[in-house]
Amino acid sequence: MPEWSCGCCGRWRVSVELVRGRYRYRLAHRYPPEHGGGANVVGEVGSVAELERLLRRYAPVGLADLHEAA
Repeated sequence: MPEWSCGCCGRWRVSVELVRGRYRYRLAHRYPPEHGGGANVVGEVGSVAELERLLRRYAPVGLADLHEAA
């Protein structure tokens, strides 16, 4: 499953999954290990335009700030 993370801190991640012939974009916020680790799924959308709105609403990053995660 492809995944992108923000270039600033790596805590904001977007994963892409193919479900029944349609792509789903999932935005998650990951916590650092010193705060217990884990992730909080903020939302899941079906288009890039909706993903952009979701990022603008909840995250301090935009689509241009995302890079492919290692």
